[in-house]
Amino acid sequence: MNAFQSTDVQVGFELPPLLLPAINRTTLALYAGASGDHNQVHIDLDFARKARQPDVFAHGMLSVAYLGRLLTGWVAQRQIRSLAVRFTGITQVGHFPSCHGKVTELLEVDGERRARLAIRCSNQYGDDKLVGEAVVALS
Repeated sequence: MNAFQSTDVQVGFELPPLLLPAINRTTLALYAGASGDHNQVHIDLDFARKARQPDVFAHGMLSVAYLGRLLTGWVAQRQIRSLAVRFTGITQVGHFPSCHGKVTELLEVDGERRARLAIRCSNQYGDDKLVGEAVVALS
């Protein structure tokens, strides 16, 4: 977790990006085992092709987990107040995910200073695969 002064955070502040290695079949198999999500479209090439996909592709929730890592790289998990995302694309095998966050609003709720962030997970071409927002406590 990066050390920061909550008083230094302003609207427009960008979190350090989370840059990840390419998605590969091993990543998908490990995630399937850890999550219990063994949907065949993520692990069986023949099944994926029958579903008119060129190859297996990443679980959407894997990208959500990456966004969680982006946040916990900045604040402690206990400081996350909300996380909401919308799936906007498929992360293919060979794509390099990167996660980004930007403070869009500072607010106070019940005496607690919070930041609302626009968050997204994209591939190496800049195509967003997940977009959403999170709210974190700054103290």
